[in-house]
Amino acid sequence: MNPDGLLVVGDLSDGDLRLTKRIAALPLPLAVILGNHDRGHDKSGGILRQQLALLGEHHCAWSLHGWARPPISVVGARPCSSGGGFHLSKAVEAIYGPVSREQSIDRIVQAAAQVPDDQPLVVLAHCGPTGLGSEPDSPCGRDWKAPFVDWGDQDLAIALDRMAQRRCADLVVFGHMHHQLKRGRGLRRSLLLDRRGTAFLNAACVPRKGVDASGRELIHFSWAEFKDVHLSRLSHRWYTPNGELTHEESLPLPDLVSC
Repeated sequence: MNPDGLLVVGDLSDGDLRLTKRIAALPLPLAVILGNHDRGHDKSGGILRQQLALLGEHHCAWSLHGWARPPISVVGARPCSSGGGFHLSKAVEAIYGPVSREQSIDRIVQAAAQVPDDQPLVVLAHCGPTGLGSEPDSPCGRDWKAPFVDWGDQDLAIALDRMAQRRCADLVVFGHMHHQLKRGRGLRRSLLLDRRGTAFLNAACVPRKGVDASGRELIHFSWAEFKDVHLSRLSHRWYTPNGELTHEESLPLPDLVSC
């Protein structure tokens, strides 16, 4: 498999710390944004605080996380988002304070302003931004009850617009909204390309583990490649536990022109 780095979009294990410990110990460049399930059922913020302590500098909420090899800049969005506009849980408030929507926007934009021009700009979020569609199969569309609406994050959408005044994000990676739609409605669109050249990738294949027709265990990863600062390849991949690639679903990327 041999990736250059790993991005983790959150919802690791409903507050269980064992997987967090294993992820934090991985010997490769790593950036993590925690999801709404990672606070467990603890409104005090105690479990979330333990998650953050284990991840240390790997957790990139509202900050810039840079890698030297390969040269890439990862900007973290709001942690533990549940989607649906803008809302902070009690656990997040206990740790970060009563952050307003405007403050969240400013933190994302300020982190992005530090990205060198010669590095890819990747935004890592738990839930994607508003503006990607309001159908149940949209990348952030609410599919579990009618009316079907856009369930993305408002602060992230506004931050991306403001960032574009200087430079557009090359790739926005998120999860939260599962690929498999509720009540057998089919599959969610996992890729959207906007007019500015930004690619939005929903990586929430749930469950991430499965078996093929012959009974082999398979693990899903979303895969991204850059050539210099330009996104050159996106796909969903399935691997065996020993790293053998068994299937790849390439996601179409037309010639993108960054703003």
